[in-house]
Parts: sequence; structure tokens; C-alpha cells
Amino acid sequence: MHSHFDDGAPCNRGVRAHHGGFGRHGFRGPFGPHGFGGPGGGRARRGDIRTAVLRLLAEQPMHGYQIIQELSTRSGGAWSPSAGSVYPTLQLLADEGLIVAEETGGKKVFSLTEAGTAAVAAMAEQPAPWEDAAQSGSGTSGYREAAGKLMQAVWQIGTTGSAEQTAAAIEVLTDARKKLYAILAED
Repeated sequence: MHSHFDDGAPCNRGVRAHHGGFGRHGFRGPFGPHGFGGPGGGRARRGDIRTAVLRLLAEQPMHGYQIIQELSTRSGGAWSPSAGSVYPTLQLLADEGLIVAEETGGKKVFSLTEAGTAAVAAMAEQPAPWEDAAQSGSGTSGYREAAGKLMQAVWQIGTTGSAEQTAAAIEVLTDARKKLYAILAED
């Protein structure tokens, strides 16, 4: 795969069309950015992306990929929203008149309008969504990272492995599943 954001612009072919169901950064399942991690492991509550975007833009104008990077950094890697959630949110906020986009250096840079600034002021007492994500994800990042790497290997064998490799992988996965349940059964 090639780098999709070298120039700050997203891949125009779409995550699912170009990268399969695993996304440009590996497996992304229902439990977090790498598929696992439990509640709060990489996911935010509905509406948090909207609040987070507004709060970040109150600090300085940014383009979409900067927003994604900043949210991941501020949450200590616990929350890394996808382009598929950030860009539609930016469009919605623009449609609501809370932000405007300006073409700068070939990139759309977003900034708050007067109404956007008022909306951010109204939420000033709330904790920042990235703080919630960092707290709920603390202690699980190593687990999520290991599970994500495992899922990448599982996917690769499933898509490119021979029949013998696939059969061997099934044995390893079956054994691993049994061992994981044994850990849960311990006192």
C-alpha cells in the first residue's frame, strides 16, 4: 500500500473500495481502531466527534487530517477517528454555518464562524472528548495494539495464504481462543 496522506489529502478511492474491509490502517472492527479494546477502546460516544472538531478549530484552523492526528495525539492514541467520521462531520458543521472552509496550499482548511465560536463557548464547561477517550482507553493500548497486529496477520493469511498455511493458522487460532478463555476462567 502507498501512503495516503503524504500531502495531507485523503485517498480519493475510498477506504473500503481501495483498502478492503480493513481500512488504510489495518483492521477496524466494532471494538476500536484495531478491532479490540473493550468499551471505550478507540471509540467515542455519538456526538463527540462534532464537539471535538469544534473545540480543536477554536484553537486554530486545521485541515481534516490534522484534526484526525490531533485527536489521536491528545487521547494518547486511545481515540483515532476515521476520515469517514471526520469529513462528514466537517461537511455537516459547514452546512450548519458553524465552520467555513478555505482552500490553502491545495488543502481545505477549516475555521470557526462567529456562530461556531458561540457554540464552543456554550460547551466550555464540558470535558474535552479526547480527555474522556484517553481515560477510558488507559491501560488497554498494549492489548489493542497486540490484537490489531494479530488481526493483520490473520487477514493476510486469509487472503494470501495457501491451503496448508490456512489450515495451520486455524489450529493456532483455535488454540489461542481456548487459552484466552482459560485466562478469563482464572480466579
